[in-house]
Amino acid sequence: MWQNTYALREERVVLRHHGHRLEGVLARPPAGEGPFGLVVFVHGDGRVDATHDTFYRPLWESFARAGYASLSFSKPGVAGSEGDWLEQSMDDRAGETLAAVAWARARPDIDGDRIGLWGASQAGWVLPKVAAKDRRVQFVIAVSPAVNWLRQGRYNLLAELRREGADQRRVEEAMRRRDTTLRLLRRGAAYEEYRAAVGDTGDITPGRWRFITKNHTADAVADLRAMRGTPVLLVLAGHDVNVDVAETEAVYREILPASTLSVEHYADATHSLVDHRTERSPLRLAATAVLAPRKLYTAGFLDRQARFLRRHGAGEGPGPKPSENCSPPTGPVVGCRHGDR
Repeated sequence: MWQNTYALREERVVLRHHGHRLEGVLARPPAGEGPFGLVVFVHGDGRVDATHDTFYRPLWESFARAGYASLSFSKPGVAGSEGDWLEQSMDDRAGETLAAVAWARARPDIDGDRIGLWGASQAGWVLPKVAAKDRRVQFVIAVSPAVNWLRQGRYNLLAELRREGADQRRVEEAMRRRDTTLRLLRRGAAYEEYRAAVGDTGDITPGRWRFITKNHTADAVADLRAMRGTPVLLVLAGHDVNVDVAETEAVYREILPASTLSVEHYADATHSLVDHRTERSPLRLAATAVLAPRKLYTAGFLDRQARFLRRHGAGEGPGPKPSENCSPPTGPVVGCRHGDR
């Protein structure tokens, strides 16, 4: 029980956006009236509630120790929030996040000049849009973000096939199936045509197919250029089969000024920033989640993010600041199913 108790004051909050009610949590430091800096959470793929099944709480606690509150809303159609997250484009998700930032700025216990973003995986297409549109956003923490949806889907497919030890025949089969899927996506084919063409659709439901159709052309490059000057902490994992971390790092370094970009590598972590040995053992993973949830995340991940907040949390707003590039020796956050296989 002690391991699952956090030094936070949690408040259930509600946001109205485009006629829909979104339910969320504002987690403030355990003492003081503020105004506090704020980290607004942007989820990755899938049905994610405001706490991400409680696994955001270690992050909220580490941010609270740095003097920051955290704000997270359940996705539309999840845990009391109205709507359907599968009907959203990345622009829709960015608009929702901008509404959350505006809502927070109206609160007396939040410092509107010290609001930043935290997001993982699919949030890589949302965070730059928000920071480009709202130049008051003070910082961005991007965890395992992707850059280009289609290239990322190909990387993910091949990485999973390698991990499963697939032979050449199976790889070629998978690539032919992917090519068929891409042709259908380019001409906006209906789900029924997709199902007829590929047969077994796996976890691609009609709703999922519509979501992929809306978002398969997503690319973060233009939005990254537009948010130049915003301090960014880029967090990358050494055992990431979902995201091509080499491409992500190369693109971020090419576009963003070195004075505002900090890059951290966690060589022994997976896409979700869990130690890969823990993630490979279902028993160890379950026991850690129940008995010591803070230890789900790879060593140093929580502390280094809090350090980044302290460094950039003086309220100066966007602009060139010292960089912190480190490659340390070595919870579940967010999966990244791009669905273009």
